[in-house]
Amino acid sequence: MQLADVLPHAPTTTADALALYDGCPAVPTESMIGTWHGAELPTGHPLDGMLAASGWWGKQFVDGETVHPLLFPTTGGDALWPLNPVLAFSGLGLATRIPALKRQNFAGTISALKPALRARGPKARLRTTRYRDVDTATMVYDQLPINDVFRRLDDDTVLGAMDLRGIRTPYFFVLRRDDSLQVR
Repeated sequence: MQLADVLPHAPTTTADALALYDGCPAVPTESMIGTWHGAELPTGHPLDGMLAASGWWGKQFVDGETVHPLLFPTTGGDALWPLNPVLAFSGLGLATRIPALKRQNFAGTISALKPALRARGPKARLRTTRYRDVDTATMVYDQLPINDVFRRLDDDTVLGAMDLRGIRTPYFFVLRRDDSLQVR
């Protein structure tokens, strides 16, 4: 999925992304159930480019207790597999300080390391939290100080703001409902 497919006039700064985000309605948690294809929303954030470089596909919300926050396509591209976010984010500090890392394509490396990086069960939960004065659906990582907080763009598209402890501004991404691939 390309960002332009879901947000043709995407904001390019944090201030503009926050204005869009704050103007969108809350998302009921039950409407997040399903599989969602994602795209980054570049705003100059230190994490911009990392998900794209990794080959990240999206997220799956099975129910409130069963969430797969990082899905990647299998080698053949006919299914998805969940990556353990603790392993994925362990090098986050280094990656944000070395911009050249964001220009590398890690998708092949991640695919090759699938047996070691694969999540062995759900790694997040779905809850309603208050963020920027609105109660809305939030994906809460089990082992990381990260919340992905959602606002509705339309019935099948949400704008996500990753709230990560230690980073002042949110990292933005969009998700569009896409149940075409199975998680294995």
